[in-house]
Formats: sequence, structure tokens, C-alpha cells
Amino acid sequence: MKRTIAIAKGDGIGPEIMDATLSILKAADCPLIYEEVLIGEQAYLSGNTSGIGSEAWDIMRKHRILLKAPITTPQGGGYKSLNVTLRKSMGLFANVRPCVSYVPFVDSKHPNMDMVIVRENEEDLYAGIEHQQTDDVVQCLKLISAQGSEKIIRYAFEYARAYGRKKVTCLSKDNIMKQTDGLFHRIFDEVSQEYPEIENSHMIIDIGAARVADTPEIFDVIVTPNLYGDIISDIAAQISGSVGIAGSANIGQDFAMFEAIHGSAPDISGKDIANPSGLLHGAIQMLVHCGFTSHAETIFNAWLCALESGIHTADIYREGQSKKKVGTKEFAEVIIAHLGKKPSQLKPAQLNENVSIHVTHTPIKKKNKQLLGVDVFVDASDCTADELAVDLQKSNTTMSLNMITNRGVKVWPQGFPETFCTNHWRCRFLFDDAAANSKKELIVLLDQLTDLGIDVIKTENLYSFDGKLGFSLGQGQ
Repeated sequence: MKRTIAIAKGDGIGPEIMDATLSILKAADCPLIYEEVLIGEQAYLSGNTSGIGSEAWDIMRKHRILLKAPITTPQGGGYKSLNVTLRKSMGLFANVRPCVSYVPFVDSKHPNMDMVIVRENEEDLYAGIEHQQTDDVVQCLKLISAQGSEKIIRYAFEYARAYGRKKVTCLSKDNIMKQTDGLFHRIFDEVSQEYPEIENSHMIIDIGAARVADTPEIFDVIVTPNLYGDIISDIAAQISGSVGIAGSANIGQDFAMFEAIHGSAPDISGKDIANPSGLLHGAIQMLVHCGFTSHAETIFNAWLCALESGIHTADIYREGQSKKKVGTKEFAEVIIAHLGKKPSQLKPAQLNENVSIHVTHTPIKKKNKQLLGVDVFVDASDCTADELAVDLQKSNTTMSLNMITNRGVKVWPQGFPETFCTNHWRCRFLFDDAAANSKKELIVLLDQLTDLGIDVIKTENLYSFDGKLGFSLGQGQ
């Protein structure tokens, strides 16, 4: 039975590599019907700042599968990332990027590399919530949820179980971001206990990224928050031989999008030199997702044979190693010519059939939430922390000034004159008696600070949850 999917040819080299990919799928008799949607640069320039119109949304939501070529976001402000919009709007919480070495046919210093990066796809800094608060300071909110963390971590372990992977490694920075990354790491430790047959480990992201770049063969499945996953998946793809050959899947509960990981490369658009392999690998993941595993395996093996033939596109062509340099269309024809064959030197593809991964998250347990105080963020120039503290302490409420920080560093009481300060100050007020707290006192405090001529730009309530502090201390406290 045929399956109808939405396709987007994208911008730059997108139409070329999409046409090449579709020609391979057609030659392999894949039971697919295509309905094209217009997204990307043309949609942006028509006045749609999200890069996608209502008709495209309707088509994608109807078919639940999108095969997408790279798109171009116009230069200048006012345009939101279409990739982020698609991933978040359609609940595509898991980004799955296999990164494999194909030595000796694609140059790499890591011949034994075979890892899968499972990246959280909806939250973290990619929430895109940013504000300018003073003349010299902007902020970006990092949002990590228990539900989002559990879904992606559980998906990583279920993926490892389904595909016979032996180890899942969590990468985070919870030695610094103890609340956000700390939550991600804690949930990883909890979920990992449900999969005793799968080895688990944790690394701080900086050394983890270094190990990905230096010794990728030690990794099997990596799970990590959004930003870290974005960075290390490109590192991993590049050291495997070429970003141009890597594809990715974006998986939600009932919608999925498949794509190449590289950009639209407008500088080589129309020159018939782009490598279609990244989008083709995305299409292979799509075929497995749709249950057409035998077609996916046939195409994957034909692609491996094309590598072995030495007929390569420019990005992987090597003098003395490759036999012939070809363009996008001819490389697709080489793959088509090898359909039904298996590689003789590279390991033939053997893809799992009927793999279906569904994840849930544990209902959130209600905790005892207690208001302890408030962080008041202030825009103040031409003053010291001590001078600001004098003005702040003129307020008369049931809260007392506990600390002032600048860019997270404690500057009052007992700061250091060497600390560089901006106009952006965090002023922490705590209730004198936490048991007698009242949110009305927060309003009273803000009224009094306003009357004192203090420019309050933001507040953040401070809570404990089941007796544990739900906020960070100042650096130096």
C-alpha cells in the first residue's frame, strides 16, 4: 500500500538534491506518493516571517511525514528559524543523527566510528526567549522541563534497545548549570535504572565534545540537551568524513520530519555539484519509519556500492583514491545502477524491521512549593554595588536585601573591586520569616523601589520545592 508524504524542495541546492533523491526512490520502486509544500525563502519574502504558510501546514498535518531539503532564512532581523518552528510546533522532540565512518572510501581519521546522537529538540536555549534589559545586557532564557528531559532520555534508551546498541551516554554541564542541566542529568540517572541491560554513563559536555572529536569510537548512543546536541552532531558528522553525507530524523509522537543536516549552500546552487547523500540518508530513515525497511536497505546498500565504485561528488572526491568526480545527477545515477547489489568491502546495511518507538513521561508529582523571596533585576549606571545597596535598603517591607550580583558574581556584601560590572544588577531579597511570606509583599517592594527611582527591569520569584532551593546561589556565595 502506498503512503503519501509531504516534500519540500527548499532553497539553494535543495531542489537539486531533492530531485536526485526522488529519482533514487522512484528507481527503487518505493511505494510513496508526494505532495509538495512551499516553505523557506519564497514564503519568507512573501511576507510570512515564519517561512511557512497555512496551506503548507494543512498538507503536512494531513500526511504526518515531511521530507525536507535545506532552506534559506533571509538575512536581517524579523525572521524566525523555520527548522525550530517546525520542530517545536509539531512536537518533534527527538532529533536522531547517525554518524558513521566509511573509511577507506570517505576520508576520516576515525575508521571505527559508529554513533547515534539523540538530541532534545524542543526546549533549552532554543526556546528563543530573549530580551534586552539594559543598554549593555541582553538575556536568553534556558528552559529545561522534567517532561521534555524524560521523553528524550527514554527515547534514547528505547532506540538503543530497538537497534541493539549497548551504551547510552548523557552529556550535560550540570557542574555549572545545577538547576537546568542538573535536572536533565538527574532524570537520566533515574531512567537509566529501567534499562539494566544497557550501559550508561555521563560526561560534562566540554570533555564529552573533546572525546567526540578525538575518540568517537568510545560512544554508541549520545543523549543531550538541544544546544549541545546541535554542536556535537555537526562535529561528529564532519569527522566521519563529510557533513554532506549525514541525514537526520526529527521524531514526534505522531509526526516526523526527515532532512539533511547541512544548509542550503546558495554559493553552489545550480552548479550540479552538491552531494545528495545527506538528504538521501534522511529519506532512508523515513522509509524505515514508514515501515518500508526492505526498500531502505536496498537503497542504503546501493549507496555503499556507489562509494566503493570510487565515483564521488566533489566533497568526498580524493585524488589518487577516487576514480571519477561527478555531479549531483550523475551520482544519483551511479546509486541507481547499483540497486539490488551489496557492498563487498563496507559492511552491508541490515536494517531492523517493524521498529516502533513510543515514549511516555511520568506524571509530575506535586511538591511543597514555598516562596522564599525575590530576585529584583535593576538597570543602574554610574553607581557601585555599595551605593546601590544603600538605596535598595531604604525600602521597608518584611524582606531584607540579601545579596547583589552582577553577571552572576556576588558584588555585595563584600565584593571585590576587580570584578567588572555592567548596568545589570540582580538584587536578592529574602523574607525575614519565610513561613509568613506573602506575594503581596512583592508588590509592596516593587512600589517602594519605584518610588525610590530605582529602574526595576525584571523580577524572579524564589521558591523551595520539598525543602530544596529552586534557585542558584551567587558566584562567590
